[in-house]
Amino acid sequence: MQKVTPEADSKLQHLRTHIENKIKKPINPGNKKVIIFTAFADTANYLYENLSGDLLSAGIHTGKVTGNDAPKTTLAKTNKRRGYDFHTVLTLFSPVSKEKALILPKEKGEIDILIGTDCISEGQNLQDCDYLINYDIHWNPVRIIQRFGRIDRIGSTNKSIQLVNYWPDISLDEYINLKERVENRMVIADVTATGDDNVLTARANDVSYRKEQLRRLQDEVIELEDLKTGVNITDLGLNDFRMDLLNYIKANGDLGHLPNGLHAIVPTDENIGLRPGVIFTLRNRNSGVNVNQQNRLHPYYLIYISDDGQVIIDHTQVKPLLDLVRTSCKGQESPITPLCRSFNSETQDGRDMVKYSELLGQAIHTMIEVKEDKDIDSLFSSVNTTALVDTIQGLDDFELISFLVVREEGA
Repeated sequence: MQKVTPEADSKLQHLRTHIENKIKKPINPGNKKVIIFTAFADTANYLYENLSGDLLSAGIHTGKVTGNDAPKTTLAKTNKRRGYDFHTVLTLFSPVSKEKALILPKEKGEIDILIGTDCISEGQNLQDCDYLINYDIHWNPVRIIQRFGRIDRIGSTNKSIQLVNYWPDISLDEYINLKERVENRMVIADVTATGDDNVLTARANDVSYRKEQLRRLQDEVIELEDLKTGVNITDLGLNDFRMDLLNYIKANGDLGHLPNGLHAIVPTDENIGLRPGVIFTLRNRNSGVNVNQQNRLHPYYLIYISDDGQVIIDHTQVKPLLDLVRTSCKGQESPITPLCRSFNSETQDGRDMVKYSELLGQAIHTMIEVKEDKDIDSLFSSVNTTALVDTIQGLDDFELISFLVVREEGA
């Protein structure tokens, strides 16, 4: 590794040339500012040590902020000060948005190049800058959005802003899969020691989802806002639901012996968004795929469809769906007799499920394309299903886990 000197580091030298070209040919007149993000403090220190000297010789001041040590700037040398704190460095880098004239009226210096980690990726207004470079790519594209959001802000006086990403020189699949293998190995000990729920499955699903986002970001010209459609599974606030389930299992035993296809009927309640319809719970038996990488709970899919076939809440909005199911069912220890009688009368005690077969088919159509609608009926039958086998783009098979019928009282 000692042979890989800064002079032999082609990525560093490319970055150096890139910055020099931006300073010589700014995308907005007179704007020399560049912010460089990296995931690691060691990398930020390395970049600062190897770039700041040459830039200072050209009259360009550089600053560095990480969460590990005190900020550094080349300004501190000229001002004979020991250094600046975190917020002062950001103010010197973005003097207009940070109102430097009011906060630091005696400070004449200014920073044009800022090197930092994700300690500055949220909650900072740095829109004086028009050029952001990701020296490394975080596996979660939301982190990239948070970084770019420092300069992509209301109030920017720049006509154009630019995002530059340095992608790994290995393929994206190799990069993501390597990370997945390493992290999965790292958490095995924690899972076996604490007996917590299986975070490996959640991580794998999240990795697959993020990989699709990264591929879009790499290969397409897209709106970064489009990538905000998904959040990490830990952000969904699902712990309450897990605790409900855990407490139920402790009190009543495991649910694994229960058959698929169980259902319940609850009354409508417009105040909480319960309209006549069905909330379906499906499971995809092929754990290696995900519908457009949009479902946070793959291989399980929840979807709420109205009696007239309109999707009320789609399968990507897991938290609102679970909230509705819990709110409508919690505390109900026995069936609601009038609703059950009405449902049984309509379906001839479950022998005529055409209406619900059609609703299930329409629900699935909103996620994926199905070739033969008639096969949906077999999901409700006791024989082996023919539904969705080799008929879905990207999926092999679904099974119906349960469904919750939302029905008007007296209907």
